[in-house]
Amino acid sequence: MAEAPTTEKDQSTSTLRWLLETALLVALAFILAQGIKAYVVQPFVIPSGSMLPTIQLGDRVIAEKLTYRFSHPPRKGDIVVFANPQRNPPILIKRVVASSGQSVDLKDGVVYVDGQAIDEPYTYGKPTLPLNPAIEYPFTVPDGYLWLMGDNRPNSGDSREIGPVALSAVKGRAMWTYWPPKAFGPLE
Repeated sequence: MAEAPTTEKDQSTSTLRWLLETALLVALAFILAQGIKAYVVQPFVIPSGSMLPTIQLGDRVIAEKLTYRFSHPPRKGDIVVFANPQRNPPILIKRVVASSGQSVDLKDGVVYVDGQAIDEPYTYGKPTLPLNPAIEYPFTVPDGYLWLMGDNRPNSGDSREIGPVALSAVKGRAMWTYWPPKAFGPLE
């Protein structure tokens, strides 16, 4: 039995169906990507050298959002991405030094949390000095806030300058550097 010849109308219907299916798939992929970015993981470009040498200026990192949403709040030592309260640049990345209720003190270039000097090998012995004379030490971190500092202490605008950062400003936990390739790997 011979097939009926394809008509011009059949071809245009087939092309239209293909275009609609493709547009639907592209829209679905876009919506899925935006959902993942909003609720699971998000890439960020590092805007400053405040985390040197841990993270370089211009590195690209992945921040995951699930841990702080479903498991636990940020912990001491976590590297977090957060909305800059001063707005320029809009996103910053720093290390959690203390959380709600803890006392932070800076003495002789050393950071003390709840009266204990903390071990900070990631600063490579660079001193931690006060930056904002309006912040008095020891400083008790208010409820719902974090004390965040960059690893490159002499060149980091952090909680020593802007004060504590609201937990609600935290976008996620920076967990992986994905660019440039030589820096590819987990953040610690």
